[in-house]
Amino acid sequence: MKRLVLGSLLLAGVAAPLSAQAQDTIKIGMVEPLTGSVAYNGKSVVEGAKLAVEEMNAAGGILGKKIELVIEDGQCTPANSVNAVEKLVQKDKVAALVGAFCSSATAAIMPVAQKYKIPLVTGVSSQASLTEQGNPYFFRAAETDALMAKAFAKILANDLKLTKVAYIGVNDDWGRGGVEEFSRDLSALGAKSVLTEYFDHGTTDFFTLLTKLRAAKPDGVFVAAETQDGSILVKQIREMGLDAKVFGVGSWATADFINLTGSAAEGIHAAVPYASSMDAPRNQTFVKSYEAKYRIKPGKYGAAGYNALNITAQAIARAGNTDAEAIRAALYKTQYEAPNGVYRFTEKGQAYGFDAVLVRIEGGQPKVIASTPVDAPH
Repeated sequence: MKRLVLGSLLLAGVAAPLSAQAQDTIKIGMVEPLTGSVAYNGKSVVEGAKLAVEEMNAAGGILGKKIELVIEDGQCTPANSVNAVEKLVQKDKVAALVGAFCSSATAAIMPVAQKYKIPLVTGVSSQASLTEQGNPYFFRAAETDALMAKAFAKILANDLKLTKVAYIGVNDDWGRGGVEEFSRDLSALGAKSVLTEYFDHGTTDFFTLLTKLRAAKPDGVFVAAETQDGSILVKQIREMGLDAKVFGVGSWATADFINLTGSAAEGIHAAVPYASSMDAPRNQTFVKSYEAKYRIKPGKYGAAGYNALNITAQAIARAGNTDAEAIRAALYKTQYEAPNGVYRFTEKGQAYGFDAVLVRIEGGQPKVIASTPVDAPH
């Protein structure tokens, strides 16, 4: 019996050091919402990531190995996302992590990535405070709500002639953060705040909220919402006959949102880091590849998944191995040429240098009406 126990311990000793370096593929773990009210968006992120992996593997992979994308459903909830990361790290032995979409879910997995000392890249989560937490393993390849508000609040206020604005957001870290950032900047420009309301993920009946909105009589409605919730909300705004100008952040410029919302989407303004209509050769190539594979034009989330995977894989290639510290150091040296500009990271892990756009939905398409590079936050 002692020999059996000793044999088991020896086997365990051999197995324990096995890392991504010893595997036949280089595994990158991804946590996204594949079920629930944000599933439309999470699946788009996965689509973009799979396209990036397909392209890289067709070109020979990295470090002489194929990339293997290991995907888990975090449902945009902190607990499920943490469980997903634990599995990816402990069982799947991934070299790096991408996720977890919702800012609250990403905030929950950040300390887990730090505990295991594994680089974590998010392509979506935009709550500004995430990169202020001093986590050296976290990198945000996305805009923040603060940067978007700073870039486009003045254009929105002037172009839409906003004097009274109502703010509606999903009741999570991202929704509350978006409302806070835009209400502060628009109020500073003279647009009076007349209503602030939040709703839960998965809400289907906005009657009570919209009754308050009608009473507030705004000329503009800022909304922070994703595809499913946002499409229902916007349609009900129009069904109630409210003619206030709708603008905001979220999934407004995506084909999924426009298809679900139909004619009610017309005229909506959205501040986004990516739109398929952005006029750049790299974007035109990306749109063609994405559309050929998925029969739909990419939106901000498809681009986010594509960019996050390319950034992560290129860092592994620069590192020359799958050592976490080498990958982390390589991420700081990122100069990734994306469909929407060139991504670099600050010392805090915040991306900058890429372009963001303000779009208006016209004829079922996102028309770019303003563009600006996203500068490094000061």
